[in-house]
Amino acid sequence: MTDSSFLSLAAHPDTPSGGVRRVAAWAELAGPDVLRFHYLLEADLKQVRVPSPAADAARADDLWAHTCFEAFIRFAGSPRYLELNFSPSGQWAAYGFESYRQGMAPAELDAPPRLTQQRSNERLDLRAEVAFSGALLSLGTGPDAGPERRLRIALSTVVEDREGRLSYWALSHPPGRPDFHHTDSFSLTLELPAHPLITS
Repeated sequence: MTDSSFLSLAAHPDTPSGGVRRVAAWAELAGPDVLRFHYLLEADLKQVRVPSPAADAARADDLWAHTCFEAFIRFAGSPRYLELNFSPSGQWAAYGFESYRQGMAPAELDAPPRLTQQRSNERLDLRAEVAFSGALLSLGTGPDAGPERRLRIALSTVVEDREGRLSYWALSHPPGRPDFHHTDSFSLTLELPAHPLITS
């Protein structure tokens, strides 16, 4: 994949980040029940607070309070969705929601996400691979379920500068305050092939 293949994320107009030149992301199916995410942050990283590698790269809460890469996933037509957080520290989080910001609970993944990254003075490149069949079962299906299921995905990033200010980056922003959970943010569609684990 070349850099030109990525989808550009835009900063929310109320939270500009002058030190960031580019934020981009991509998502693809890497198998019948595996999603692969790829994020790029191009900036003067001396002006960005990037979490240091954690001694225990395990599940953790509140990762979004610092520089963090995120994905939100739901079936087209279903109110339920999954939130994934990937920190440059190597820590991660997964939450399930029954509907818009309601019924939040930890989501069980088939295995911890596999995170890899590369850093330089001007670029952070993070990849995450997630086995999700169990989590998708918890999402249910929408009214348009058929031989193939459409996944709607929101890709987003939080960037913290050296003063602790946060900027919010997404494929699209709804009107008003930054809100990655809003249905308007789910603007990427992936066709999910029929699979024994997720058929009706």
